[in-house]
Amino acid sequence: MINKLKVDFKNIFDKDCENVFFSPGRVNLIGEHTDYNGGHVFPCALSFGTYGVIAKRNDKKIRMHSLNFEHIGIVEFDIKQIKYDKNHDWVNYPKGVIKVFQDKGYEIEHGFDLLVFGNIPNGAGLSSSASLELLMAAILNDTFELNIDMVDMVKFSQEAENKFIGVNCGIMDQFAIGMGKDRCAILLDCNTLKYRYSEINMDGYSIVIGNTNKRRGLADSKYNERRSECERALANIQIKLNIKALGELTEEEFEINKELIENEIDRKRAKHAVYENQRTLKAVKALEENNLHLFGQLMVGSHVSLRDDYEVTGIELDTLVNIALNQKGVVGARMTGAGFGGCTVSIVKDENVGDFIENVTKGYEKEIGYAPTFYVANISNGTRKLG
Repeated sequence: MINKLKVDFKNIFDKDCENVFFSPGRVNLIGEHTDYNGGHVFPCALSFGTYGVIAKRNDKKIRMHSLNFEHIGIVEFDIKQIKYDKNHDWVNYPKGVIKVFQDKGYEIEHGFDLLVFGNIPNGAGLSSSASLELLMAAILNDTFELNIDMVDMVKFSQEAENKFIGVNCGIMDQFAIGMGKDRCAILLDCNTLKYRYSEINMDGYSIVIGNTNKRRGLADSKYNERRSECERALANIQIKLNIKALGELTEEEFEINKELIENEIDRKRAKHAVYENQRTLKAVKALEENNLHLFGQLMVGSHVSLRDDYEVTGIELDTLVNIALNQKGVVGARMTGAGFGGCTVSIVKDENVGDFIENVTKGYEKEIGYAPTFYVANISNGTRKLG
């Protein structure tokens, strides 16, 4: 892979590359739409992701090319004139990171050429955008010897997506990708950014990701709408309670105070945020106590809440989860990511993985009209320089 990318770089930019970087995708095992509500999430970085091959330039120009979007060709811009350009498509994500670095006072002294290749399914909800953002952050940090720690790079990348791209995402995707650790998931409190690694010990079981193959664009989905609904619910509750986020509430506290939320839809959204946060804490405890059966039950509860209270699933995700749960050797399944298409995550007994993929593929294709794609997940380290 890396040797091929080096050859491609030379063919495209007519010079040798200097460094290669890798930034993973991520999957969230449980804790969905809790990150921007100040709750907990439990994601892990994946072994597939985004590669970046780079060489410095002596001028102020930056040139970028993606093997995933070859029809766009080389996109060129000046480091002194970085602004959003719809025609630059995917390049706006790394451009946003460069702009945030500059706004924070870090000098990008010269340009560079960058070749990008990602093997994260685009639009699948495994965070190709955040992977690209952290890739750019790591490249800038290394190339210009900025000595920024990874947590700050995570924050800068989230800021780029919020302010430059205009997607009001929480911090989970960037955090999982930047801070990922081999064989571990991260229990992250998105309210405080306190985190700890939890070793994933699923002897005899695999994490299987199912892609519905329904493309979804986060920016034009109802993601920002859901966030606004939760913010309204929080504002209603804050009239009585001194809290900064819905994630601070227990289920009991929510039930006592839920009538403060004037709008019924907002109340449903807040209920999901509160209950999902508590479900996540219970699920991590279950996994650490080797109670995989309870972990699976909590995954199913998460999906039901995302379907009924948060309303972000849709027929494709619901179908994939329903068929998965009827297969032998499955302890749990749920949608993962923002929803409205994208992926599911299932815990499947190793000996049943082959039949699981075959049976769910047939069932889904019969119901939906086209096939899903499956990946057996390998958990990876976070964004890093490869050499």
